[in-house]
Amino acid sequence: MNSESPLTFPCSFPVKVMGRNESDFEDIAFAIVTTHVPEDALDTVKRQLSRDGNYLSLTFRFEATSRAQLDALYMELSENEYVLVAL
Repeated sequence: MNSESPLTFPCSFPVKVMGRNESDFEDIAFAIVTTHVPEDALDTVKRQLSRDGNYLSLTFRFEATSRAQLDALYMELSENEYVLVAL
């Protein structure tokens, strides 16, 4: 068991990605997530527009296999110019 993580792997895990509601954002976020999570491991993808429609929030729920997987995913998301927030 990894003492640095309160999570026990594998586990169901949600990642919320927010960006401007532009044509490329959703495709870019999906491509980044599926680089780290096989498409068949994605349980759900929820899409929510902001009240004015300027921002888009995507929540990917998947079966996380390790802390390293999550760290790599968050690192790539946070380095992308289209991603404003990754939670």
